[in-house]
Amino acid sequence: MSVEVNRLRFVLSSIFSSIASCLLFIPVPTYAQGQLEISYADAQQRFLSKSDSIEAAKANVRGLTLQEEATRSLRRPDLDIDTRVMDYQKTLVLPLGSLAPVASAFNIQDPLKFRQGGVRLRPVLSAQMPIYAGGKIRATQQGAKAQVAQATAELNIAAENGVMQLIQAYFSQQLAEQAYDIRTQVRNGLDRHLSDTSKLEREGFVSRAQLLQVQVARDEAEREMQQAQSDLATSNAYLSALLRTDSPVAPTTKLFVNSRISGSLDAFLEAARDAHPQLNRLDARGKLASSGVEMQKAKLRPTVYGFAQYDLYRDDALLTEPDWAFGIGVRYKIFGGLGRRQSVDAARQKVMQADAGMREARMQLEIGVTKAWNEMQSARQRFNLLDSSIASANENLRLQQLSYREGLGTSLDVIDAQLGLGRAKTQRSEAAFNYVMALAQLLNASGQTRRFPEYVARADQVLQ
Repeated sequence: MSVEVNRLRFVLSSIFSSIASCLLFIPVPTYAQGQLEISYADAQQRFLSKSDSIEAAKANVRGLTLQEEATRSLRRPDLDIDTRVMDYQKTLVLPLGSLAPVASAFNIQDPLKFRQGGVRLRPVLSAQMPIYAGGKIRATQQGAKAQVAQATAELNIAAENGVMQLIQAYFSQQLAEQAYDIRTQVRNGLDRHLSDTSKLEREGFVSRAQLLQVQVARDEAEREMQQAQSDLATSNAYLSALLRTDSPVAPTTKLFVNSRISGSLDAFLEAARDAHPQLNRLDARGKLASSGVEMQKAKLRPTVYGFAQYDLYRDDALLTEPDWAFGIGVRYKIFGGLGRRQSVDAARQKVMQADAGMREARMQLEIGVTKAWNEMQSARQRFNLLDSSIASANENLRLQQLSYREGLGTSLDVIDAQLGLGRAKTQRSEAAFNYVMALAQLLNASGQTRRFPEYVARADQVLQ
């Protein structure tokens, strides 16, 4: 077989090897009768609504949003009721001092001793409100907001990566269908050539060796077609699993190429810098690290709070407990086992780590956008240049078949021409697939993967 056909086999085998590895973790559906015909735009909408990874990310956002809302009331007072039923005993010793002589006249011992005990109910209502927390409340609220922003960015990353996975699965199936169609055409062409050669061999115009050459080529084409059919089945199972359907999927959006792309390389670079979810996640991490610095600094400051207490059952109160009380308290940690200054420095290092990660991510995104842009342009040019190759291969096959029937050509010439046509079609399918994937990579690197249906709708060169 030709080098180009072998190259397509390598590309397809790489794609389907990765798909097969994913299928180990995704249950392959049991197909019902009929197919689910679906365009790419509908497939993307269905995937975004049914993806479990995206739903998990959404749940995380909802949970952290509720947690952030809970921090908004941290400045409100805490109101508690403490109710205890207790069996107690209290002994009081009261020295009489100068009254001791008088008390002894009445047989009263010095000092006086009182003992009280019994079972009592102690319901106490208490309140405490922060007045100054050293910045802990503000840092907690900022940290909660940063966590929501980070979770939102992670949701967008999950959606972007999921759509990228869908694009590869959807158009890999289209590439597999193209490969199967081409392999079938080659096999059918060699079937006809084998039939013609058999007739000529019976009439003595060609040798037995020439007939065997055609038979070998035809059998190899049959094996290639069966492998393409197997690859197509694997691709379909993977796409069905992604779309959560029990029916085999029949994609209706063909491989395509856009003659022109709206927007320049600089526009895609600017989009990546402004709104890529990876940068948003790192920005949120930086804010979370900054709130951590403020939290550690707050531990170096005193806290001031107001408090109040009210006895709900005064008749049964202990002698040492007030009926009510209110006031202001100040708390300051003088010494602790954990080094507070070092904790502040450690939190600052996390801020520096986030800043460095942001700079690295910006650079990597710019490289990714530029690389995908160049690959997309190269694939488009290659696709356009292959039209003449297919026209030439069709004409060459026609001429070689005619020459062979008239005894002016050889069987190998016809085989080579048939394979040459298959090779040209294979190259064009591969170029279209490479264009689609490069476009998807470009959109993914610039944080716009979910806009892919817009480019599908504007496609002006569709591979039938």
